[in-house]
Amino acid sequence: MVRLKDIAEHVGVSISTVSRVIQNDQTRNVKPETKAKIWEAVKQLGYIPNQHARNLVTNKQEKSHTRTMKIGWVANPKQAETNPYYATMYAGIRDTLDDNDYTLISITKDELENEALLLKTIHDLGIEGLLLIEAIDDSLIEYIQQNIPLIGLDFHYTDKDIAIIDYDRKAAIQKVVQHLVRQGHQDIGFIGGGANEGYVNLDSEYRFKGYKAAMEEAGFAIQPGWVINTQWNMENSYQKMKSLIKRDPLHLPTAMVCASDFMAIAAMRAAREHNLRIPEDIAFFGVDNIEMGKYTFPQLSTVDIPKYEMGKIAAKTIMEMVEGKITLPIKITLPFELVLRESSNKKRT
Repeated sequence: MVRLKDIAEHVGVSISTVSRVIQNDQTRNVKPETKAKIWEAVKQLGYIPNQHARNLVTNKQEKSHTRTMKIGWVANPKQAETNPYYATMYAGIRDTLDDNDYTLISITKDELENEALLLKTIHDLGIEGLLLIEAIDDSLIEYIQQNIPLIGLDFHYTDKDIAIIDYDRKAAIQKVVQHLVRQGHQDIGFIGGGANEGYVNLDSEYRFKGYKAAMEEAGFAIQPGWVINTQWNMENSYQKMKSLIKRDPLHLPTAMVCASDFMAIAAMRAAREHNLRIPEDIAFFGVDNIEMGKYTFPQLSTVDIPKYEMGKIAAKTIMEMVEGKITLPIKITLPFELVLRESSNKKRT
């Protein structure tokens, strides 16, 4: 068992200094570089500050007074409340945990990345498992994974060595492009965002990989000017689609594959403002099947993602991990389905 003394000897400071840093004691100042060394030692040595937290790590607790029945949910609070994709997933998680007498605790990325709050969040609050939507640093994932079970649910975690509940983003877009090709389209563009920090690198995003693979499979060249990186911002989708149309109105793609319904809806508005007919002049296809897509004009074709089911399965899986029924980082891929509506239903001749 790692003690405060071990951390103090590892860093070369007093036990009281280690204690002050870990407990966020503000009565005496500790140099930032010393604090950083102490937190690094905490992670390296695997220090757990109390017996309750040790019970979580060894997974020996039973459903009794030692259980907190708390699961953490790490997501952007604004997205979780206002974005239909995340809100539906959240509902699946919440409903399933409620049915099993668990409590869902909202945790922000900042709370995990703030060294003064990390141990409080993971241990003092009694969180028994963690569901990740927001992207957090790999070193932080490793530290948390050493202490409590966790599951990743969004594209940030596709390649991580943790339990994952997701759908095949690459295959979904490949299916969309293949459908458009069968409709007679050859000039197909793409609207989306990157998967990395700042969302700037499209090549790292699986929906874009699916688009490239399907275009290559069909033998069609990708026109760089028809590829729009919105960085997942609706206004960017609207403005950049306008720019694409203005740049060469006589040479436009006949279809745009959009990595989310929000990106498609914004781009469709730009097309209509320039008197382009949808789908006669340009077809649009989104991803997510949010409710709003049924009420656009024309109605938006999309990929239906089982958002509520993803949340439900994530909740069931994290409960089984917390209770010791699952010990491996399993990866569950849910099916998707194309929803064909007016925005892409006209064959090219």
